[in-house]
Amino acid sequence: MDIERFRVRPGSPVDLDAIPTRMPAWFKGDKESAKLANERLSQRIAELQTELHATGAAKVLIVLQGLDTSGKDSTTRRVFGAGSPLGIRVANFKRPSENELAHEYLWRVSALTPPDGEIAIFNRSHYEDVLVVRVDELAPEERWRRRFGHIVDFERRLVDEGTVVRKFYLHISHDEQRQRLQDRVDDPQKHWKFEPADLIARAKWDQYRVAYEEMLCLTSTEHAPWYVVPADQKWFRDLVVGTAVVSALEGIDMVWPQPAKGTAGITID
Repeated sequence: MDIERFRVRPGSPVDLDAIPTRMPAWFKGDKESAKLANERLSQRIAELQTELHATGAAKVLIVLQGLDTSGKDSTTRRVFGAGSPLGIRVANFKRPSENELAHEYLWRVSALTPPDGEIAIFNRSHYEDVLVVRVDELAPEERWRRRFGHIVDFERRLVDEGTVVRKFYLHISHDEQRQRLQDRVDDPQKHWKFEPADLIARAKWDQYRVAYEEMLCLTSTEHAPWYVVPADQKWFRDLVVGTAVVSALEGIDMVWPQPAKGTAGITID
């Protein structure tokens, strides 16, 4: 799969209505072959994550953004589930609280960026401060609009300090979201996932789409690219994200550490 087909070119206008939310016509695979590929990708990520943890060769930040029900939680489980919890950390960011709004907006994410050898997954992220903050008018426009440049600079600094940054927008259709929300209402095992606020956000679908389109255009860079991932079909979503993550990890120059001095070839009694 050519993962570059999903990458947002820096400064390119984004029309989400023109981008498919399902497997594109050019993809020649099917669900069963993709599921097998996803298993291999998950295992490969686990292998590379172990090597990353051992070598400390880089830091990796994965950003998952998307509307409610787009699959941020399940992407984390299915793509990274084979990895070791010793070297993978997930941070969840929701609508900023009153305390968080009172601070400089990057305050809540800065301390959770990954150290050497770790993969950090942001389930939602600093981008909430140009999304929900914009749509719900939690800050004046002149303030949140300046944040696009701040965020690009913030991610540039992370990359300069050795962080590999990959960002994924999980792209679902209006009808698919309706079906998934209905499942949460109807299925007793999914009731815990449903919140009345989900319906309030759904009513603002068009405003969120505009906010996401501008965000993708203004903050996809060569050093921290966005990928728009068709997410109506979970198996295809996982295939795209898994392929991109493996490509990023394989691009890190990693060499297994040498044995401690004087221990090579010793025999343990």
